Amino acid sequence: MSIAPIILFVFNRPEHTKKTIESLKKNQLIQDSELFVFSDGSRGKIDDENVEAVRRLVDGLGGFRKITIRKRSANFGLANSVIAGMTEVIDRYGKAIVIEDDLLFSHNFLDYMNEALSRYENDPRIFSVGGYSPPLEIPKDYQADSYLSYRCCTWGWGTWKNRWDKVDWNIKDFESFSQNEAMVSLFNRGGEDMFQILKLQMEGKISSWGIRWDYAHFKNEAYCFRPTYSIVGNTGNDGSGVHCGATIKFNVIINAKKDFLFPRPGQLKVNEEINRRFATFYDGKERTFSELAEKNKGAFLVKMKRWLFQQKPLT
Repeated sequence: MSIAPIILFVFNRPEHTKKTIESLKKNQLIQDSELFVFSDGSRGKIDDENVEAVRRLVDGLGGFRKITIRKRSANFGLANSVIAGMTEVIDRYGKAIVIEDDLLFSHNFLDYMNEALSRYENDPRIFSVGGYSPPLEIPKDYQADSYLSYRCCTWGWGTWKNRWDKVDWNIKDFESFSQNEAMVSLFNRGGEDMFQILKLQMEGKISSWGIRWDYAHFKNEAYCFRPTYSIVGNTGNDGSGVHCGATIKFNVIINAKKDFLFPRPGQLKVNEEINRRFATFYDGKERTFSELAEKNKGAFLVKMKRWLFQQKPLT
């Protein structure tokens, strides 16, 4: 199993960054992992002191096989930082694991991510691997250690170059997509808020790489592979971040499981009951199992295949 490089995006939160690094370094695989740190530039005096504090922190990093630090002279913003940084690294290595400065990890986070990236590289149904899973009530009869979700993970995740290269960051087909109710309905299987977030992105009201990454999963009829119980926690929902307010909604008890069972490529099926609960967690809308199942058959799939007929398989 080849070890994927780790990309860490940092900005102006030294205390959060310190906790993230300390947590990551509890993973034994760091000694075999190459780390790339992208430090975004200050927006002005409001950030200068904290940006410099973060940079002093990452300058003192050790324990990894190799460390490369990129210090931006200008402020890119998170979306542009992630897109540019990920593209730089994944073009060279073919795969990568991405983390941000407000995450905490299971001591087996890197083992899980690397095993999944190795095992599912040639499974076109899996577009990415995630480490965070929301605190859902998992059906009692669900025994697998992981599941497939319609919504991607942006808190500790990984993917491969041939998936990343398929993203249209400008979403040139948004107008035709937005006018197709069947397609919008399918896109919203991960939560009714997804289309609204994408619409805000296209209107220039927000800057989100994540919702565009979601859309790429959808366009390629693919999923995010996640642990049934989260191996990543987030400390940034305390009001300190640029994009998130204060909330405890996403808090989880990090899964300390040592050995995960990984199904063979193609073996794991989509569990619609988990995805029903997943969607409700994000949008608050109660829905029946049949509502979600209906979106996955009949006319909906026919229309989707017609709309996606130009999509090429992963190579």
